[in-house]
Amino acid sequence: MKLFVGLGNPGGQYARNRHNIGFMAVDAIASRHAFGPWRGKFQGSLAEGRLGTEKVLLLKPETFMNLSGDSVRAAAQFYKIPPEDIVAFHDELDLAPGRVRVKKGGGHAGHNGLRSIAAHMGPDFVRVRLGIGHPGDKRRVTAHVLGDFAKADAEWLEPLLGAVAAAAPDLAADDASAFTSRVGAAMPAREKPKKAPTPEAAKPARAPSAPEAATGPGPEPGTEPEPEAGARSALQRLIDRFR
Repeated sequence: MKLFVGLGNPGGQYARNRHNIGFMAVDAIASRHAFGPWRGKFQGSLAEGRLGTEKVLLLKPETFMNLSGDSVRAAAQFYKIPPEDIVAFHDELDLAPGRVRVKKGGGHAGHNGLRSIAAHMGPDFVRVRLGIGHPGDKRRVTAHVLGDFAKADAEWLEPLLGAVAAAAPDLAADDASAFTSRVGAAMPAREKPKKAPTPEAAKPARAPSAPEAATGPGPEPGTEPEPEAGARSALQRLIDRFR
């Protein structure tokens, strides 16, 4: 038996927070694989089902993030589930949005949910790290993590949750490599960054040269314009002198 734990905070006001992507992941698994109804148990919400041949419990602790371990320990002790069969789905700042990594054991990297589980169960549980990206400035981390996903995030978030749910049987079978491969293959291709323009391409377009004074054919023979009146009179007088 496996215990899949989604990490997040309870309450509608937190439902779309980046910090709640763990809740979203186990909800997607429950829906995709027709798990039983969610029931209030072990200070959280619990659903039972199967992934492949493995019986799996899905748990969403409702203790708030920094006390998640209380709920996990209660469920694990009741069902006699060892730490190595516990899988925690959580948000990961150090992965680009939509990226997924699976890791067994290790530290908590400042994540309060992981810290709490480790305090109760030890560090040897499996972590599914779901990338939400870093805001670029540590002063903005709290607002980023506790902020809602933007509408534009749906382009990668919905495919990610669907892929995680589809590949969940691989996790239940202890095949982390197959799980990450299937999730990666299901994600939409990322747009390649545009290359910087070459020096030649960066040159400004050459300004068009000024038009030449004459752009068309000259007047046909015999059609030259007649001189102005003043000029014609002077010319006529000069001709008259030599007649």
